[in-house]
Amino acid sequence: MLVDENLLFYFGGELLNYKKNEIIFRESEIPKFYYQIQQGDVKINNYHQEGKEFIHSFPTSGHCLGETFIFADKPYPVNAVAMSNASVIRVGITKFFELIHSDKDILLSIYKYTAERMHYRYVMLNNISSNDPFSKVLCVVDCLKQHHNMIEPFSYQIPYTRLEVASLTGLRVETVIRVFKRMERENVVKIINGKIFY
Repeated sequence: MLVDENLLFYFGGELLNYKKNEIIFRESEIPKFYYQIQQGDVKINNYHQEGKEFIHSFPTSGHCLGETFIFADKPYPVNAVAMSNASVIRVGITKFFELIHSDKDILLSIYKYTAERMHYRYVMLNNISSNDPFSKVLCVVDCLKQHHNMIEPFSYQIPYTRLEVASLTGLRVETVIRVFKRMERENVVKIINGKIFY
């Protein structure tokens, strides 16, 4: 947990339950709450006019959502959508600022967390600018494996569908399927019963 749950509840936090595909906050809404996932998986995304989805990240249990936006008086530039049934603690901004002022170490923890996510975003932005689909997919699976501190070959099972990997890379799902087949031929990944191990 990024911020202790008991502190969040002490400062007025409430536990909300979201069903799969339910929106937690929408692009263009004004941030009014600090959100922290108690349990479940969420995706941070945008939907383009042509209906295509672009996924920025997949925060999970213990992570916070859109925390940087509560420090700026600007609307959310992204959506947060439950990928599974999820329990999320929500605290009003005013109360959350009181919490931060009561313990400066919390702000430092949030800043460190945000810095780690910014590092990931810069790596991914650089990756998206590449024209090589193989490199794009490899960068995503490398980031995921490193985030989970796994080193051994084929020790990390990619937890996302090919469509979700396509949404992370800006590629078409057919292209991602071809890339994973090439990776399997080149012994970069193993595909066992449809599951991809890197």
